[in-house]
Amino acid sequence: MQVEIKLDPSCEETRIVVVTAQVDEHIYDLVQQLSQQTPTILSGFRGEEAEILDQSELLRVYASDGKVMAVTPDGEYVIKMRLYEVEKRLDKRNFVRISHSEIINLKKVKKFDLSYTGTICVSFLDGSTTYVSRRNVGKIKQVLGL
Repeated sequence: MQVEIKLDPSCEETRIVVVTAQVDEHIYDLVQQLSQQTPTILSGFRGEEAEILDQSELLRVYASDGKVMAVTPDGEYVIKMRLYEVEKRLDKRNFVRISHSEIINLKKVKKFDLSYTGTICVSFLDGSTTYVSRRNVGKIKQVLGL
């Protein structure tokens, strides 16, 4: 993909033009990202108290028993959104979905163990582990450049 920036002192409002031979999933995602003003703040609840969660501190976000949970070094928080809504708010450069019910922060991963047949074991800096679903192994290998 080529990126070009043109400076025009007479320009009153920034304009983005996408030139492509065909619209595929990547182009559609790019246009969605550029055109939406999706908030990036996440609020997590412990009991009746809400806290603003720093995305850089998140290890993973997962759905279990009808709840969406965010894991940080300080513990687990309940997120009062659906997992796909949380995914839209997360920085796509650092977060990747590894299964139908889990998103991880790549910046908090210590290692990926590829020795498991058909899946990948993810070890976090805090010592916890999780697994990539078979369905998402190809996507994770692509993200990792394998």
